[in-house]
Amino acid sequence: MHIGVIAKRDTPRAVELADRISRHIDADVTLDALTADALGTEGRSVGELSACDLVVSIGGDGTFLFAAREVSPTPIVGVNLGEVGFLNAVSPTDCVEAVRSAVGRIEAGEATFQELPQIRVEGDGWELPAAVNEIVVLSPQRGRDNGIGFEIRVDGERYSAGNGDGVLISTPTGSTAYNLSEGGPLVHPDLHAFVVTEMCPSEPMPSLAVPTAAELTVSIEDAGYAFVVADGRSRERVDPPTSVALRLAETPVRIAGPPLEFFTALGKLE
Repeated sequence: MHIGVIAKRDTPRAVELADRISRHIDADVTLDALTADALGTEGRSVGELSACDLVVSIGGDGTFLFAAREVSPTPIVGVNLGEVGFLNAVSPTDCVEAVRSAVGRIEAGEATFQELPQIRVEGDGWELPAAVNEIVVLSPQRGRDNGIGFEIRVDGERYSAGNGDGVLISTPTGSTAYNLSEGGPLVHPDLHAFVVTEMCPSEPMPSLAVPTAAELTVSIEDAGYAFVVADGRSRERVDPPTSVALRLAETPVRIAGPPLEFFTALGKLE
């Protein structure tokens, strides 16, 4: 059994937990390079985490998103050091036992995983990495007189067109993040739907939930340039007029360990 460990950068508590897990789990352990540097590499394995059987992410949702981008479809156990932790179901106190339990289930062939859909976007000659939370088509500068013209189509049928700061397409997981701040709805993680939300449009339409199997197209015009951004990290500059296509990614994020506590995490938003 081979597990990988990723700890939040520049966070001593996360590094300490990574050390605890690596010393108390009966498995081969590989650390990401930054965590290994913090702990010292002597006697420790540093390498490619996507080759592991299980990866442990220690930090907040940002650390989990980084891990998911690097290792999916390898299953992930998320240890929560943040205040909300929609993607991390394990407390620091329980982390060793949770990882030990997940390792035991995988070795026994009894593991089940919660799967989170990802969304992928592509344009003319480019494609961004799959996003766990959202894809955003965004004007280079937000605010009055700084928007982009857009048209949104679902399975070829026009849903909306107008001018605004951009268009946000969220997964159920991402409905609690950027989508919520833009006025989009919360979506239960068991629903197989993406949410399309216009950002400060001149003639607003309500957010639209579409099946994850739908074909989404966002056409961009009336702007010098625009950005397409995946999970706030990966981005592509595009020159209008152009169109981008969005679809369900082939690979979901797989979560090992206890199920995500959606309603408990929602209570922390208050």
